[in-house]
Amino acid sequence: MPRTVNLEQRQLLVSEAAWRVLARDGLTELSVRRVAAEAGLPPSSLRYTFPTQASVREVAVALIIDRLSSRVALLESEQSPTARARALVLELLPLDPDRRTEMEVSLALGAMAMTDPDLERSHRRVMRAVRDLCGTVLDLIGAPAGELDATHALIDGLALHLVRQPPQDDTDWAVRVVDAHLARLSTVG
Repeated sequence: MPRTVNLEQRQLLVSEAAWRVLARDGLTELSVRRVAAEAGLPPSSLRYTFPTQASVREVAVALIIDRLSSRVALLESEQSPTARARALVLELLPLDPDRRTEMEVSLALGAMAMTDPDLERSHRRVMRAVRDLCGTVLDLIGAPAGELDATHALIDGLALHLVRQPPQDDTDWAVRVVDAHLARLSTVG
């Protein structure tokens, strides 16, 4: 009797394996064979569900959005609007090992998206999700919509700086920058 494969579980397994390969070995080493080995699957099994490297990259990008959405959904809605806005921004920053890996993967796939039209569309979804959350933050604190570009750029810049600093370095400086930015925006509205 043939075994039934749960596609969602397989996608998660493959996405997480692709993330580990990307974070550990770099973009040039991302291949169906390496991801299959990392996931503990025979390459032929992986090729059935994910026939191309592009399909593996697509699920890796989708996992970025899924993880971010899951973290945001867990935030308490009973918080004050200012506290919720702060919590949303902090979820966008690589302040722990998991979010750091997520950001490293996002940067690697974003670089690849510059020459891959299919991946570029997926990466735009990630960028849109971040931008939408920045818009939500502005709404929560009553800041003008005209601050969206600056807020999005600040968050992206902070995330890049955080992921490029050694993992053991202090990240409190970035939280202080976020707090100062949100405080300034609260007085602008």
